Amino acid sequence: MSEKKKTLNITDAEWEVMRVAWATNETTSKEVTEILNEKTEWKNTTVKTLLSRLVDKEMLGTKKVGNKFVYFPLVEERKSIDTISAEMLAKVCSKKVGKVLESIIEDSQLSFSDIDHLELLLQEKRQTAVDEVKCNCTPGQCQCRLVH
Repeated sequence: MSEKKKTLNITDAEWEVMRVAWATNETTSKEVTEILNEKTEWKNTTVKTLLSRLVDKEMLGTKKVGNKFVYFPLVEERKSIDTISAEMLAKVCSKKVGKVLESIIEDSQLSFSDIDHLELLLQEKRQTAVDEVKCNCTPGQCQCRLVH
């Protein structure tokens, strides 16, 4: 199963658990419950169910250490973020991707380093920019004035 396929099949709750796994590199169900306790009111049984699903989806690996199971990520966080970003942008008309990116930037708190990196990336992107992005929608999915 490809990493892209795995990432696309996880729920928001499973994503929360994966964030803990990525941050800790190895974790137990008790640690996940304690970490997420500030954000959720999940019981340890709920966390164990989510961990089990992620193991079944091959997002997490597990090993027995003493009398407990330790979980570790089988997929990289960066690749998962890239996949989710690509999936999100594939859901909108290609002519509106720039507006989506504008919205994300406007709504996000960024560091000076983030802004510097984005400015460099945009300068590089300018090298291959086009006058107008072509619509990629099936006729009837958007309001583009282009002939489909």
